[in-house]
Amino acid sequence: MPNDTGSLAEDITIRQMRDQVIDNDLKLIQAINQRLALVARLRDYKEDRGIAFVDQSREDWMHQYLRGANRGPLSDEGLTEIYGHVLDLTKR
Repeated sequence: MPNDTGSLAEDITIRQMRDQVIDNDLKLIQAINQRLALVARLRDYKEDRGIAFVDQSREDWMHQYLRGANRGPLSDEGLTEIYGHVLDLTKR
């Protein structure tokens, strides 16, 4: 249904773009859940062998690697913030 300031075509475009956004959000959730499951397996493996779970040098390497792989428009600061949250979730 068009609003007072736009045509039906604009409303369809907005709906299509919103659908694409939610599709990407679902992919993000799936990827995060897969990451959490993999890290849980890694944690169990390391614990069974008496290896410390957190490896700061590996985290530093991952931050650097991901910054190099990032082609934007996400900024390095944004990447660091988001990835920091993902790592925090992983450590819980």
